[in-house]
Amino acid sequence: MVDIDRINYLSRKSRITKLSPEEKEEQQKLRQKYIDSVKNSLTAQLENTYVVDEKGTKCPIIKKDN
Repeated sequence: MVDIDRINYLSRKSRITKLSPEEKEEQQKLRQKYIDSVKNSLTAQLENTYVVDEKGTKCPIIKKDN
């Protein structure tokens, strides 16, 4: 689980004062964990999403290759 409170704390602190190198590194790691978490959640949701056509047939959403 991503620590949103810690991300927000570091963000607020960075606006007021300069973050130490350790805090900057922690902030980047936490942000990346959060982004990965959101991506995984969205992917899981889309994998369980179906489109219903005019005939009532359910079709899963197909992932495009980039």
